[in-house]
Amino acid sequence: MTAALRWFGFIQSSHLPLSELLRFILFANFSIVGMNVSLMWNSVGFYQIAKLSMIPVSCFLEVVMDKIRYSRDTKLSIAVVLLGVGVCTVTDLSVNTQGFIAAFIAVWSTSLQQYYVLHLQRRYNLSSFNLLGHTAPAQAATLLLLGPFLDYWLTNKRVDAYNYNLVSLMFIILSCTIAVGTNLSQFICIGRFTAVSFQVLGHMKTILVLIMGFFFFGKEGLNLHVVLGMIIAVAGMIWYGNASSKPGGKERRSLSVPTSRQQKHASFSDSNEHDGSV
Repeated sequence: MTAALRWFGFIQSSHLPLSELLRFILFANFSIVGMNVSLMWNSVGFYQIAKLSMIPVSCFLEVVMDKIRYSRDTKLSIAVVLLGVGVCTVTDLSVNTQGFIAAFIAVWSTSLQQYYVLHLQRRYNLSSFNLLGHTAPAQAATLLLLGPFLDYWLTNKRVDAYNYNLVSLMFIILSCTIAVGTNLSQFICIGRFTAVSFQVLGHMKTILVLIMGFFFFGKEGLNLHVVLGMIIAVAGMIWYGNASSKPGGKERRSLSVPTSRQQKHASFSDSNEHDGSV
């Protein structure tokens, strides 16, 4: 896909240092593996609710890395999200220790990967397509080499021993096609906004996945407590979206802000220097 985009002119020649590329691939690969393992070891409900916690994690990264300051309403909305995630975590009986660890790794690696999407685009003046052209081939190559061994270690099954048929191949192609669209939309959305905004936009997807899981797989992992926690968490995310979009809801802190007295002193000194030169 990146070769086709380059041929059509969507990807131009650009530069990304090898160290930055390797760091991004590390986070992205841990994100993919962590998400798949989390889905394998946890129920669909807890898997989706754990993904909700990426919003406060992304906020934490923005505060530490970019010195972003949040208003009181924005902080309270994040607390509501955490409350909803906590209700689902405590009451969802299908969660286990290894599943929780997998979800923890998946959440942090995904948040770091999404933060780096915006960081690399801004620092090296890369478009969404250019960044995808740098990262996708290298990421695919590393997963193609390491994936089968890691898959065998986790599942004790070999990928080449699977009985492939027409239906399975169609689902693999469909999954890869959807993944291309997911990556493109992620890079474009994060490039125009932030990783937190990208996560907030995904709250309706969480609702749809849980509803589809209920219709396709029954009531397993989706009880009243999980639904209640999901509603609380999503309500907190909607509140966060409204609070952060208001003036002062989310802004970058300046390292040094001169006071009015300092400004007056500076202007007085400049006027004296000007008079002296005249």
